[in-house]
Formats: sequence, structure tokens, C-alpha cells
Amino acid sequence: MARFAANLSMMFNEVDFPDRFERAAKAGFEAVEFLFPYDYPSEDVAGWLNDNGLTMALFNMPPGDWNAGERGMAAIAGREDEFHAGVDTALAYAKATGVPHLHAMAGLTKADGALDIYKANLSAAADRLAPEGLDVLIEPINTRDIPGYFLNHTDAALDIIADIGKPNLKLQFDIYHRQIMDGDVAKALERSMPQIGHIQIAGTPGRHEPNIGELNYPYIFKQLDALGYKGWVGCEYIPQNTTEDGLGWLFR
Repeated sequence: MARFAANLSMMFNEVDFPDRFERAAKAGFEAVEFLFPYDYPSEDVAGWLNDNGLTMALFNMPPGDWNAGERGMAAIAGREDEFHAGVDTALAYAKATGVPHLHAMAGLTKADGALDIYKANLSAAADRLAPEGLDVLIEPINTRDIPGYFLNHTDAALDIIADIGKPNLKLQFDIYHRQIMDGDVAKALERSMPQIGHIQIAGTPGRHEPNIGELNYPYIFKQLDALGYKGWVGCEYIPQNTTEDGLGWLFR
């Protein structure tokens, strides 16, 4: 049976970030994920998790200047030192929170040579984090939500993972992004499952609750069970109204 993690960057925005941990736990979640923890001391984030009995499922490595529109550095020429410093920053938070997966955002680029830079940075990050028992994840993101993002398709991500050949480099399979870019979600999950480290969901096309939109999530959840997926399913969606009012899909 699928296990769900609340994404605190998108859910429970009715309250400030530190209070979302309690709200998620009271709503019945046993795990959480979010984009970034770096605005808060790692010991505070760990405390909010521990106080509410929550497991940390996933967060992203530092993405550059998010407020200025940057969306990662892993494929960006000239940002290699900053990327590797971000790996160390993320590792410190990972040790404090017990998170098993760190997502390395590629960034906004279509420049020549970006693929080679991306592969070299991912390989080095995987080597850096392997002794700590941590996975590096890469995620194809759709071109509608983030135009110009370097990695957009599942097959391209799988090729990169195969080319690098590190056992702790894995796929972050966001079903919402996959549906927008390529569809054929069920077959893609089946084909990708050996490389998947984490799964995320949202209704398509509006990125609201998974029971709103064109995808048959009850079927997909049964498929995840049949495929033997044991990880968390991140609820990375924007509630259509209040978060709690939209949780009927989870508890039906």
C-alpha cells in the first residue's frame, strides 16, 4: 500500500513553515518532504520532525538564487564549485534530519556541453554522498512549469543514470511532470522502477489534488503495489482550497 509524504512547500500553507509539521502529523501523514530547508537551522528542522514523529523523505540541494529565478546548478557551466559546496550543505542537513534522498536540480540551460557538466557533477555528488548512505536523485521537469529546464524527459534521465553507473544515482519520478511531457505513465513506471528512488504525484493539468484531473490515481497506486515500490509517494500538489479540505482522496 502506497505511503504518502506531505510536501510542506505546497501543502499546509495556511500556516507558517515551522507549524506545517504539526499540521501534517495531525492530518495523518507519517512523512514529509519539501523543496529546501536552508532558511532554518538544521537542528530546528530536525526538532520539528522529531516533535511530530515524522520521517523526512526528500529535499533538494541548494538551487542557486531561487528568488531570482534560478532552478539548480548541476548542468550550468561555471557553477561547479558552487554546486559542490551545495552538496556539502545538503549533507549537513541530511545528517540532521535522516533524509535518504537529495534531489540535484539541473538548472535552466540548453548550452553546448551542459550534458557533460551535468554528468560530471552528478557523478562527483554520488561519490561524495555514497559513504553516507545517501542517494542523489534527478527529476525530469515539464517545460510548461519551468521553461528552459535542462532535463525534461524520463528516457533522457534513465540514459544519464545508466551512463554514469553509480548505484546511488536514481530517478525522481514525478507523475505530474511525466503526464504533461510524455504520458504513458503506467508503462513508464514499469520500465523505470529499478532506477526509481522517489515518486511524486499531483493532479494533471492543474497540479491540484490527485483526484482532480485526467489521471486515474487509484489505478496507479495499485500498480505501484504490484511493482513492489516501497518508498514514499510525495504529495507535491497545490491544494485547491484548504489542505485539510482536500484530503478526502487520501482517506477514502
